This record gives sequence, C-alpha cells and structure tokens, in this order.
Amino acid sequence: MNSRFFWVPLLVFAGFVRKPEAQPLHAQISIDLDRYTGSIDSLIYGNFTEHLGRCIYGGIYDPGSPQSDRFGFRKDVEQAVKDLHVSIIRWPGGNFSSDYHWMDGIGPVAERPKRRDLAWGGIEPNLVGTDEFLQWAARSGVQPYICVNMGTGTLDEAKYWVEYCNGAPGTYYADLRVKNGHPEPYHVRIWGLGNEIDGQWQMGHKDAADYGKFALEAAKLMKWQDTSIRLVASGSSNWGADWMGWNRTVLEYLYPYVDYLSLHYYTGKTGKDHYQFMSSIDDLDRKIKITAGLIQETRMKYHVMHPIYIALDEYNVWYRAFNAQHLEEHYNLEDALVIAEYLNCIIRNAAVVKMANMAQLVNVIAPMMITGDSLWKQTIFFPFQLFATYCHGRSIDAELEAPDHLLPDGKNLPLLDISAVRDDGTHTVALNVVNRSADSSIQTQIRWFGAVLGGPGTAYTVNGKELSDENSLRSRKVGIHTDPVAFSGNSLTYTFPAHSFTMIRIPLVGK
Repeated sequence: MNSRFFWVPLLVFAGFVRKPEAQPLHAQISIDLDRYTGSIDSLIYGNFTEHLGRCIYGGIYDPGSPQSDRFGFRKDVEQAVKDLHVSIIRWPGGNFSSDYHWMDGIGPVAERPKRRDLAWGGIEPNLVGTDEFLQWAARSGVQPYICVNMGTGTLDEAKYWVEYCNGAPGTYYADLRVKNGHPEPYHVRIWGLGNEIDGQWQMGHKDAADYGKFALEAAKLMKWQDTSIRLVASGSSNWGADWMGWNRTVLEYLYPYVDYLSLHYYTGKTGKDHYQFMSSIDDLDRKIKITAGLIQETRMKYHVMHPIYIALDEYNVWYRAFNAQHLEEHYNLEDALVIAEYLNCIIRNAAVVKMANMAQLVNVIAPMMITGDSLWKQTIFFPFQLFATYCHGRSIDAELEAPDHLLPDGKNLPLLDISAVRDDGTHTVALNVVNRSADSSIQTQIRWFGAVLGGPGTAYTVNGKELSDENSLRSRKVGIHTDPVAFSGNSLTYTFPAHSFTMIRIPLVGK
C-alpha cells in the first residue's frame, strides 16, 4: 500500500426516498451474447489485509471480544467475508511487508519479538503470523496470497518461507512448521515478489534493474522449492514516474518465472467535481490496456509460451483518511459508484486482469467497519457483493450509445458505465450499469442478441437519496434494493435512476 496519495445471502435494502430528478435522458445498449471478450477468473474478487491500523489487530483478530472464536479471530468478520464472497486475500502488506521478517511471527507467541513498524508507526506484536493467518484464511474460505519482503529481506527468507508453508516434512523449515503444530503443508499457491518497490516511499526501494535482478534470483529459488506456485512481480504504483519503463524492465528480467504483473491504483475526489471523480476509472482502463501491450511485447520478443496476466492487487477509493486517521475512510454513495466502475473495468478487461484485491478488508479503507464491538457494512460493500456473487463465467461485448458530460479537460464522459457477463454454469446473463449522472435518470433501450432470454429477471440497485449518503452502525442509507424485471423477447426498456449502480440479471433458455 502506498503511504502517499496518488492516490448469499444478499442483504436487501428496504428502500429509499429519492429527491426530484431532472427529465430522464435516453440511451441504448446492445449485447452480443456470443461475442466473448475474456474468461472471468474468480480471483478478481480478492481482498487485502495489512498490519496497519485496525485491520489485523482489532479487525480480523480481536481476542478480547465476545465476537471472537477460541483462536481470537472475530466470527462476525469471518461471516462477512463469506457474505462478500471474497476469493483470495493478500497478506501481510503492503508497505508493511517490505520490513517484515516472517520468522518473527512463528513459534510460541510469548517468545515472539515485538518490532517497531517503520512503515506505519507503532509496534508490531507479532501475535498474528504465518500459521495464524493461513488457518484463519482456511476457516474463512479464502485462498491466501503471501507478499514476501523484497525490501529489507533476503533471498533465503523468501526461499525458506515457501519451504515452511508448502514443504513436505523432512527438511528443516517444513519440520519447524510441524514442530509448531502444523503437520500438513498449507499449499500456498500465489506469492508476491515484494510491494511497490518502484516507490521511493518504500523501504528497500530499488530501481527497475536492481529490483529485476534481485527478484529474479528470489523467483528462481522460490519456484525451485515448489514448482507449483505462481508469482506476482511488483509492477507499477508510482504513476508520476516512468511507470511504463519500470514495467517493461521488470518484465524483461522476470518473464521466465512470473505469472502476474501487479498494478496498484487508488482514486479520490479532488474538489467538488462529481463528474471528474466518476471519470477517474477511465484512466485505469487505459493503463491496463497499455500494460497488456507491454506484456505482449515481452512475450513476443522473448518467445514466452506461458501467459502473464495483470494482478490489480491493490485498488480502492482513498482520499480523506491518511496516517493520522489510520486510513479509516468512511464511504458514501458516490464512492460506491466508483467501486462499481472499478469492477466494470476489471470485467471488461477480464482477458488480462486475472486477479484483483480491494484494499483493505476491515476498518482500514474497507467495506466493513467495527464500531464498539459491532460490525457494520459500508456503502462499497454492496456493489462488490453483487459482482462477486453473480458475475462469473465470461465477459461479453456490450455496445453503448449514451448521453455524455463535458469534463473540464474537454473530454466527454459517457453518463453510463457498463459491463456484461454470460454465465453458462448458471444459465444467466448480467448487465452492470453505473448511472454517473448526479441528477438525471436515463431511460435505456436494451437488446440482447445470440441467445433466448427466459424470465423473470431481477434488477439489483445500489442507490440512496443523496450522493453524500453514508452508512453507520445505527443507520443504513445505502444498500441493495431488488425489483422484478419484465421484458419482451430479447428487448427491455429500463430506467436507471440518477447516481445509481444497477445489475440486471436474466436467465437464459437456450439458443
């Protein structure tokens, strides 16, 4: 995580009162159900936990709470993770990982050292280490993703961490895991080769060549320990620098061993311009496409046979709360719309984005918060929950004709942002629409081609009275509202409310 700012059961919302709108606008959407643009990997519905603020201590781990299990982990957080349908969780950081030495966090808890956390301040007690995290991940039903220390760490630390987690008994570190009470290997599949090493804020910051050389040796040793693991190279996070040059150089060093190149992308609202905020994910879309081109360039130049994908392994809205506030951002409806845009972008780029991790899970720029001893769900929880529950299968092509808004830089922002999904496993299609307009509903003619729609359909809407509406422990102003959808043949006219996210989900009956 960048310490500087570049920065089911479904819960059904009981309804809301909208303010008067302007006259509705008009749009058209055409969806070709046979025109696939990419296979959707379930790992795009990932999250991130870092030793930062109240994410680990007082978040997932809170042994003094009656909400916690016998291991000290909160059962309400575990249930919320399952309700959110999180697939994978990255740990232990973030900036924290660049000075984290994993041996500090194993063995008898009373014997573990306390260390000063140089990334975020404070003292790290090392109560939650490798074994605790991996067992919590298993209980929560998520795949673990470990980020190794490529800042102040050593090649041996990276190599032996894989042995500790994945090795069969009979070698020193695998036997040490057995001695610590865990005889079976954890089989951690995905490992990150450091965090944001391109940023000067990072402990152990390196230039692209130095990082490439060091990470290459770590990658070799880690994969020699376990050939089944998949590795994530530390890609761009410092967008103000030569980020394309960084990614190109890193790929040229690491292409024989890595399976993903990471991108980190945070967005925030500057001033009071709603539409500028709504346009921020368009820049991410361009950066993903440029990075996909760099990957293809490397694969063609060096005749790389295995695929290399993008891992957007940190993303979120973040612009209010920084270190002094322990990054405890309180989200409103406007932020939830941007999260829906993030997920639309990821779906549209499903051919190359195969993992994504919202940062973070609880309390720290998170979809869920703990106040007192109770958990409540922020506005951004709900669009993520809808996507993670219903958007699986394949991304399909959708063409849009919509009114737009003129931005200060002279660009036109379409007032609808969309993605579409076909899931042959559940025989359904889903259309995801963000109405970016602050005050106008948009009446939209929707046509599907290539398959026969069944019925009835369902519209799931995330909205509220005002863009500034927030949830809290005692008040839920933003949630999920469900409505039946009637349509004729393969056509539907639907009016998307102002400042809303809507998912329309319809069964398929065949060709």
